Amino acid sequence: MSRVELAEPSSLSPYLLGLHEGARPEDWSTRRVARAFDENSEFLQRYLEFYYPFHSGVGLVESRLKELVRLRIATLNGCRTCKAARLDPAHVSEAEAASEVDRADEAPFSERERAALRLAETMAVDHFAIDDAMMRSLRTHFSKGELIELMMMIGQYIGFGRVLAILQLEETACRI
Repeated sequence: MSRVELAEPSSLSPYLLGLHEGARPEDWSTRRVARAFDENSEFLQRYLEFYYPFHSGVGLVESRLKELVRLRIATLNGCRTCKAARLDPAHVSEAEAASEVDRADEAPFSERERAALRLAETMAVDHFAIDDAMMRSLRTHFSKGELIELMMMIGQYIGFGRVLAILQLEETACRI
């Protein structure tokens, strides 16, 4: 049960109603998010207008890498809807999305991809463990601009997933 009131679909703004009605039948989380944001539709709309372009090609970091870390964060946040979503299926295989991101050292990822997945996990689980040595190691794989962008995207993935969990707009699979 949601921790905030969910508006009736008939009372939603056109934007939120579009999200609600456009969701796949099994995507109850998107419908619940649309209903939860009824009092601040413009905020969600602007947030998603910011998020999707940066996830899908805008920026310095390739969308494949963003998708890999998004999927790893989905596992760590216990967000089943996020884990099931495929935002870059052309560049991330189903095997990579379903399980390989959760065992990066065993999967055939590049060193750059492994570094990004380690960063995502460390930011989600113990961000204070990111020390000078880890930053130096990351800089062998990423420019300063790429690293800042990647960290901002990872932070966004962590934060939004946890908001969904806190408000019980998403069923969580496990606790961190």
